Amino acid sequence: MSTAKTTEHGLSEKGLKAGSVGLIGAVVIGISCIAPAYTLTAALGPTVSEVGVHLPAIFLVGFIPMLLVALGYRELNNAMPDAGTSFTWATRAFGPWLGWMGGWGLIAATIIVLSNLAAVAVDFFYLMLAQIFGNPSLAELTRNLPLNIATTLVFIAAACWISYRGMETTKSFQYVLVGFQLLVLGWFAVAAFAHVANGTAFDATAIQADWFNPFAVESFSQFAAGVSLSIFIFWGWDVTLTMNEETKNPKKTPGRAATVTIIVIVLIYMTVSLATLSYAGIGTTGLGAGNPENQNSIFAVLAGPVMGPFAILMSLAILSSSAASLQSTFVSPARTLLSMGHYRALPKSFGRISPTHKSPGYATVAAAIAAAGFYIITRTLSENALWDTITALGMMICFYYGITALACVWYFRAEAFHGARNFFFKFLAPLLGGVILLVMFFKTAYDSMDPSYGSGSNIGGLGLVFILGCGVIALGAVLMFFMYRRHPEFFKGEVLSRAQQPYNP
Repeated sequence: MSTAKTTEHGLSEKGLKAGSVGLIGAVVIGISCIAPAYTLTAALGPTVSEVGVHLPAIFLVGFIPMLLVALGYRELNNAMPDAGTSFTWATRAFGPWLGWMGGWGLIAATIIVLSNLAAVAVDFFYLMLAQIFGNPSLAELTRNLPLNIATTLVFIAAACWISYRGMETTKSFQYVLVGFQLLVLGWFAVAAFAHVANGTAFDATAIQADWFNPFAVESFSQFAAGVSLSIFIFWGWDVTLTMNEETKNPKKTPGRAATVTIIVIVLIYMTVSLATLSYAGIGTTGLGAGNPENQNSIFAVLAGPVMGPFAILMSLAILSSSAASLQSTFVSPARTLLSMGHYRALPKSFGRISPTHKSPGYATVAAAIAAAGFYIITRTLSENALWDTITALGMMICFYYGITALACVWYFRAEAFHGARNFFFKFLAPLLGGVILLVMFFKTAYDSMDPSYGSGSNIGGLGLVFILGCGVIALGAVLMFFMYRRHPEFFKGEVLSRAQQPYNP
């Protein structure tokens, strides 16, 4: 164990650089991790294919459990500011076994999205080259598998290098890229609404109140699939919590940053999604948002007609969004791996801190290697890996967010019914959020067993989405039992003990 200050029940500092991030910096990194330009271009089309014009309703429904869970995260952080977040909090509430799986869920989700982010960055990198040099064939280079994989590995290595240098380098890198992508998204939305007003939109569609009604979705399966995809586009705000040992006022700043980040993101998403639906409609031909050929990257199709000669800015925005998120997303798995190594749930080498940069150096490199390996495997296995990893990611997010939200309910059970504030923030909000997400997890897992789910890829008659999502969780359980044999002290509660928050009236 580290010689750093140890608090009750084994919580201890890990040697990260304290006070290096303030509220604004944390919000910027949170927005970067969510990557609004990237997530919208990747998820807007698939969500429209499930729920049509009710896209705004599904986004709002996806926002509600995110906000409820964020409130629970804030309470847990106030009581136990620790870089391990889901891993540490679930361990304190439920014990080491469920705590380990909560940590694994976070790590697995971020590894999946790291590979996905790198893939999108590469696609838009070659598209950008094609636009700059006026040579459409350059955009097709991304379809060259060896070149695609090599370029993706370069992007992952560059993001890993920036992350290795610590939060101050990360923060400086993010300010410019986040500001740029938000500016371009705003430009796109204004231009799309202008086309609608001028009668030059592809399929001008008037915004209707029914678009915001989640009960108008035709079936619960469509609703669940839509919410799962919607949850994906909000995911990433919890990076503000994993920085808690490096923020100013670690008990308050991370929780506030998470709440502000989610609210800013939902405003951006509602504006851009309404602009897209109003301009393109949900038709399955041409520029329609429901066209299967447009669903892998809706902005790659719409940017030219909407923004004219400035369409290259959208390519640059999505490239910068995915590259920025690729870098900032390293924050969460690296600090979770750091904490698991620090508390002996993984080999001690994961708990190493870079003496120069005060960052989780070993864990950051390990996360990069895992993301690179996952991308190579999925890219080689299926040409539809982008679609299926997005859907599988929604399952993983529901899994570990749900566990963490219920950990808040259980940890604060002694004081939950003492006062209206405690009841709402420590019991009701995280309970509702956790239950909603876990229901979505089980429903999506069941539906994804069907080979037609997602891209339609399957192995042995099982849908690839189910294999990616549940298979990764099963792999975590296998690794957990392996670690139990190697490091039984953590699983026996000798390092990080289970606890209950005492009630202090």
